[in-house]
Amino acid sequence: MEQRVNIKFCFKLGKTATETHEMLMKVYGVDAVSKKCVFELFKGFRDGEEDVKDEPRSGRPPTSTTPDNIERVRRMLANDRRLSLRLMAEELKIS
Repeated sequence: MEQRVNIKFCFKLGKTATETHEMLMKVYGVDAVSKKCVFELFKGFRDGEEDVKDEPRSGRPPTSTTPDNIERVRRMLANDRRLSLRLMAEELKIS
């Protein structure tokens, strides 16, 4: 969200998408959004879109990240740090 607001700010200043991406890379480093994302947002702003929030998405919401599962994973790792993701997923019956 923060980066999207910054991208919109740069767009309104008249910066190019490439210049904007370069600035984001200086500020956020590896956590910066992709160049493709910047270009897509610029296209949306040129088309009159003003909102920087995520659009609602269809599909099933994630159900594996529950407080109970998180605690169970912590306990499993406390007992054996060498457990693989596959073994933990099988034990917890989650993907």
